[in-house]
Amino acid sequence: MKTNVIAIFDIGKTNKKIILFDFDLKIRHEKEVRFSEILDDDGFACDDIVRIEKWIDDTLYNIVKEEKYNVKAINFSTYGATLMYLNEDGERLTPLYNYLKEMPKYIVNDIYEQNNGLIEFTRRTASPALGFLNSGFQIKWLEKEKSNTYKKVKSILHFPQYLSYVYSNRVTSEPTSIGCHTAMWDFDNSKYHSWVSELNVDMPEPVSSSTLYNTTVAGQSTKVGVGIHDSSAALVPYLYANKNEFILVSTGTWAISMNPFNKETLTQLELDSDCLCFMSVNKEQVKSSRLYMGYIHEVNVKMLSDYFNVPADSYKNVELNEFTIDTLNETYGSYKAFFKKGIPENYVDNTVDLSQFSSYDVAYHQLMIDLTWYSIKSIELVIPYTDTSDKIYITGGFAKNDIYVKLISGYFIDKTVYTSEIDNASALGAALVIRDELVKGEKLNLDLGLKECKETLNIEEF
Repeated sequence: MKTNVIAIFDIGKTNKKIILFDFDLKIRHEKEVRFSEILDDDGFACDDIVRIEKWIDDTLYNIVKEEKYNVKAINFSTYGATLMYLNEDGERLTPLYNYLKEMPKYIVNDIYEQNNGLIEFTRRTASPALGFLNSGFQIKWLEKEKSNTYKKVKSILHFPQYLSYVYSNRVTSEPTSIGCHTAMWDFDNSKYHSWVSELNVDMPEPVSSSTLYNTTVAGQSTKVGVGIHDSSAALVPYLYANKNEFILVSTGTWAISMNPFNKETLTQLELDSDCLCFMSVNKEQVKSSRLYMGYIHEVNVKMLSDYFNVPADSYKNVELNEFTIDTLNETYGSYKAFFKKGIPENYVDNTVDLSQFSSYDVAYHQLMIDLTWYSIKSIELVIPYTDTSDKIYITGGFAKNDIYVKLISGYFIDKTVYTSEIDNASALGAALVIRDELVKGEKLNLDLGLKECKETLNIEEF
């Protein structure tokens, strides 16, 4: 007997995955691939969209023909800040341009000047000035830098919606993709910003993230979702499983603190501190802050390993020593040892005197104390004046770091801190938003892999 499944294609910058979930959202099949990048028409590295499309098509065909699974629906979770342009015949016009490309300043400066200046524009669109990462500006870039191509543009889709379009033939948008620092959405008025109308291109109104369209794969009728932005997808399981307010701290290369219950308008101070707003599947703002914590950790740990002449991954074997924490607090108190003058542009603190530490383990404890303090400041940015949240969920790599988790718990004494381990959280969110459309009236009891932090460590105020 075939198992009913939801097929999710989770497309990251490095890894691409196919995951099959049953209707209880248990993983029945998972496979990961990597593809080499190609060069776009400017000679800049980008994902190979032709190869990605072929892999998706071949994978679906093989799953259907295997006759082990009954694919009831397909959905896509992908990275954001990436657009695809279609001509009037619905054909691709460009490569999948990389959001790391450089944005000419004259393009964004013109938009800022014509729309009440940078400060008001970034506040209203909840989009810090991020160049090419503000995907709306990519449209203006195409118009100015590649006008012959732009003249042929009929429709524009964000990456998740483009992959959906391949199977639905529907030009759509949805809240999480259009509300992801695109500089296109007016958060004050819940609609496209007025500057977007000047592009003379049809921009689709966002539909519900749970929308499904009919399609056919290898002769089998199925449904396809409209796709979802991966960071926002990772928030979906927590929104689904919680009645009370919470803060989610997703850690990895970036530590992103997300508060879907903070309704306060984004301030200029918050924007200057790397805050922004995502938009949830419920079309509500998710005030968020970012800290490049994983990368800062990586490069400074390398500095420690070079100095103490130990393997680069020695931090993985450092066990929490509360006596060391207490001693360091007494020694440095409210004075940091690392990042005394802030985090440098290259993120490596070459000014710290490592000879003051008796061992690699002691130095690593102090690095984590000082780095955690920056994380605390980042989390505080998304806590509103009238805060009623009582939980902090920590996911990702630093959820396994006892020093970090217990320092966070010791600081936020009014909240219960949990670590949460969900495999493939973005893919799970992409499945969850369409699952209830397929299985009416059967709400799941989701296992978020929670572990309460019952032991805390003190961290000195700076």
